[in-house]
Amino acid sequence: MKKFLKYTLAVIVGSIVSLSLLMLGFFIIVGIFAAAGKQEVTVKDNSLLVLKLDGPIVERAADDPFAEIMAELTGEAAPMGLNKILESIKKAGRDERIKGIYLESGMVLGGQATIEEIRNALLDFKKTGKFVISFAPVYTQKSYYLASAADRIYLPPAGMLNFQGLSSQRTFYKNTLEKLGIDVQVFRHGQFKSAIEPFTRTDMSEAARLQTLTYVNSLWDQITKNVAQSRNLSPERLNEIANQAPMFQTDEFLLNSGLLDDLKYKDEVLNELKDSTGTDYKKDLNSIGIRQYAKAYVADNFKGISKNKIAIIYAEGAIDTGQDGIQSEDLSRTIRQARRDSSIKAVVLRINSPGGSGMGSEIIWREVQLTADTKPLIVSMGDLAASGGYYIACAADTIVAHPNTLTGSIGVFGMIPNFKGFFDKIGITSDVVNTNKFSDMPAITRPFRPEEKEIMQTYIEHFYKFFIQRCADGRSTTLEAIDEVGQGRVWSGQNAIDINLVDVLGGIDTAVNIAAEKADIADDYRIVELPEVLPPFEQLMKDLTGNASAYMKTLFFGNSEYVQYINTIEQLKEAYPVQARLPYEISIN
Repeated sequence: MKKFLKYTLAVIVGSIVSLSLLMLGFFIIVGIFAAAGKQEVTVKDNSLLVLKLDGPIVERAADDPFAEIMAELTGEAAPMGLNKILESIKKAGRDERIKGIYLESGMVLGGQATIEEIRNALLDFKKTGKFVISFAPVYTQKSYYLASAADRIYLPPAGMLNFQGLSSQRTFYKNTLEKLGIDVQVFRHGQFKSAIEPFTRTDMSEAARLQTLTYVNSLWDQITKNVAQSRNLSPERLNEIANQAPMFQTDEFLLNSGLLDDLKYKDEVLNELKDSTGTDYKKDLNSIGIRQYAKAYVADNFKGISKNKIAIIYAEGAIDTGQDGIQSEDLSRTIRQARRDSSIKAVVLRINSPGGSGMGSEIIWREVQLTADTKPLIVSMGDLAASGGYYIACAADTIVAHPNTLTGSIGVFGMIPNFKGFFDKIGITSDVVNTNKFSDMPAITRPFRPEEKEIMQTYIEHFYKFFIQRCADGRSTTLEAIDEVGQGRVWSGQNAIDINLVDVLGGIDTAVNIAAEKADIADDYRIVELPEVLPPFEQLMKDLTGNASAYMKTLFFGNSEYVQYINTIEQLKEAYPVQARLPYEISIN
């Protein structure tokens, strides 16, 4: 008995000591990150800003110690905020210590409109008289498009450059679901509302193929037009080059194509950078990375701190379809607070969303409408502002989008899986007791009855009319006009201008300028970003308690396609019955 008590006590003491050491280590790590975040960043004279975009680019990244820890564990870079990238490039333009930008963007991870926004910022940077030089051993198509803004583009001998046109691929689950005995019951309005097709078809419908071809061609036209202008080539010549798959061609072909300025090894590029900055070859270049430079202070052109504010409110991710993304109650609260704050003279709502819950979209729309009735509210669209993402935008005073934003998709659908066949295969049965005729509707253990299908489809039609009425009111047009360009069809920003879904082409700076003019504060304002970013420690605790699953998926699967499939299944499981969502998980290569 004494030995038992002795060993038990030893185990308890050992557990307490181990837990104490773990907690001590945890707080040491937090302290290290907190101290690192408070350190003053020093920028040396005659420096280069190194723009290495090696992580996923999101609209706004939190000061997230857990993300940094997971990045170390997985070997993959933590997400970078587009807002900080743009702010840093703009800041470098007026920073006398920064002489130019060295761009390393071979494998940039961002959407088409995100790349466009950064590219435009680089073009503005060059207007200050400073240079941009790009180098990478491999250029993806997106990264080459970004690099085309540079003064000079270099690739090492035997390097690879992808410039062969856009491709949009779909993944379909119908055959897998049939083998499992799962039937997805679909209700929709809109011939182009093809979000349900991966679960009901094995290929694209003609309507889905038509809309995809239309917006992909629009995006490619934008890319070739801008690359042609930067590289002094014609769009026709660029298409000739693309049709020869330059990634698989010789060095001589790449040089003669005009896509590059020269083939150089990195040491040769570094020597050219030393020439450009007047640095001795025997010395190292003065340089600072974009992540660190984002924390550096550089005085702006405004004197003092203005009392007038323009709030940029970020709405990123799917609406009410999981833990991540846009939570309608949270976003509505943020918009409401901005409306009630008298020091906020105008609001820019930055949307990067494929849509999601129809009800969640309506909740957010209400706050957008109330705010637009009170003060100028301008929408700035990122990579996506489609379906529910367009729903929450349509009440704005002005809608700004990039030419390669994907928007529209004005339509509604509902998907209810029927697991009866699957349950039969594995021997699961169920029984039910109802008090009324439709008490167990919608059920996933049986197919819909005819009268239930009629009720569901009627509700979908009702919500679609609700949706297009919101759009018609917001765009000052008719239901018929919206229905003609609606039906779930996706449009590029360039297309959307011609059909009155978008007002102005441009980025977030364009939206801010419009907001300032409408609020009559063009020469006297400052920007505040909402919702407020959590302090590092609070963000770390949130990650540990709420978002650890996302990091674990990344830890085991990286950024592979398997994560996309897992997310699709989770969203189907957690989704509201009625969705205003972009067709498919759109991926354009």
